[in-house]
Amino acid sequence: MSKMLLLSVLCALHFMASAQHGPNPEADTSWKKIYRETAPKINDLVHTKLDAKFDYNNSYLNGQVWITLKPHFYPTDTLALDAKGMQIKSVSVVKGTSKTPLKYDYDGMILNIKLDKKYTRNDNYTVFIDYT
Repeated sequence: MSKMLLLSVLCALHFMASAQHGPNPEADTSWKKIYRETAPKINDLVHTKLDAKFDYNNSYLNGQVWITLKPHFYPTDTLALDAKGMQIKSVSVVKGTSKTPLKYDYDGMILNIKLDKKYTRNDNYTVFIDYT
């Protein structure tokens, strides 16, 4: 019985020691040569409200979204959103119950919005987008 226990312990130690050698030092390290930076954080997402309707026959998602944001650190007067393959109907800023239309540029991938003023990190603002 004690020989079996000793043999089991020796086998376990052997496998643990061989596992600690790690990967081959000559392994591919080409991924380390390419710097992959993260996108700069310009805004913090505070709240999102989505009203969506599905059109299954045409494979569309018709919707309206209210996005509440605040600048992360530096003041900003622009907003860039990923909006690949959408049809933007309108973009506006919401203040109370009124909506003020905003100027925007859309290239089919990124929706660049010019805000109505420069917002600081202490200000929240809500952008309304009507899209298909």
